Amino acid sequence: MRRRPLTSLRRFRAGFAGLAAVLLAALPAASAAADDDGFTMKDTRITESSGLAASRQHPGVYWTHNDSDDGAFLYAVDSETGETVATVTLTGVGTPRDVEAISMGPGNKLYVGDIGDNLGGTWAYVWIYELPEPKELKDQTIKATQYVVKYEGGARDAEALMVHPKTGRVYIADKNEAGGSLYEGPADLSSSGTNVFEKVASVPDLEVTDGAFSPDGKQLALRAYFGGILYDWNGGGIKKAEQLSVPLQRQGESVTFSTDGSKIMYGSEGSGSSVVARDVPGGGSGSGGSGSSSSGGNGSGTTEADGDGTSSTFKVGALAVGGAVVVVWAFKRLLRRPS
Repeated sequence: MRRRPLTSLRRFRAGFAGLAAVLLAALPAASAAADDDGFTMKDTRITESSGLAASRQHPGVYWTHNDSDDGAFLYAVDSETGETVATVTLTGVGTPRDVEAISMGPGNKLYVGDIGDNLGGTWAYVWIYELPEPKELKDQTIKATQYVVKYEGGARDAEALMVHPKTGRVYIADKNEAGGSLYEGPADLSSSGTNVFEKVASVPDLEVTDGAFSPDGKQLALRAYFGGILYDWNGGGIKKAEQLSVPLQRQGESVTFSTDGSKIMYGSEGSGSSVVARDVPGGGSGSGGSGSSSSGGNGSGTTEADGDGTSSTFKVGALAVGGAVVVVWAFKRLLRRPS
């Protein structure tokens, strides 16, 4: 059975990004201006920012990388200026295939997820790369440890990799239109054997594009293109706590918490892409809030206005985007059918 080439999906994504950008241009500037703690990436090399991780050693710096197979590069971006302050080239990892996520673990270790599988879950295995976050921000080469990963039950397409900040355990959420699953890696990853990730929870009604733990490890945020859910971690027995107010973006791909746990940062693909900051519902567990309010609804959620007097206009724009999404999703399903 012949599947569409990867380039077809890339063309689709580019077309969707352009369509969304045109529609979003119709929204009032005030709806975006309310989020004044975010930043815009100015590095012309960063065109498909797909993961985001807040640095603990370098306050105000966020690590990101491009989607797909453009090379083993990480970029440190200063959130005050949007400028790249360091580029890290990874060695010891072979040729990356589809890098989708990045997460900060204990001991200032960076974990990079080469876990994408745009052909619907056909790779026999995927990879995780681990490296120390550099103490000095400058262009440099760092040798990483490469881990081979397989899933219980067979291959999966995934874009979300999360490392628990206290235990160091690695988790992956797969990407599925109908809702996916959360997978847990071994207590200690092995660089010499295969690491089997086992399903530990279901993630209904959410096509997960990224996820992140709060700095204290008590909450887990999972986002999709147009919605998201904040879970109480509960020692791994996740419990839905809040529906996230995910901003409308060209192609919402990434998410991370600010280092103090009070904000959730939402990133998008595209040249000159912006990272939008939103308050964590309930104040966030990492900043003294309970973070455990109950919430109805599901992860497909609605995107909320910022309460700045532009809600009616915002809703009109959201409806326009919603209509476009229906068309795009139908086209996407057609692309997935074998020829």
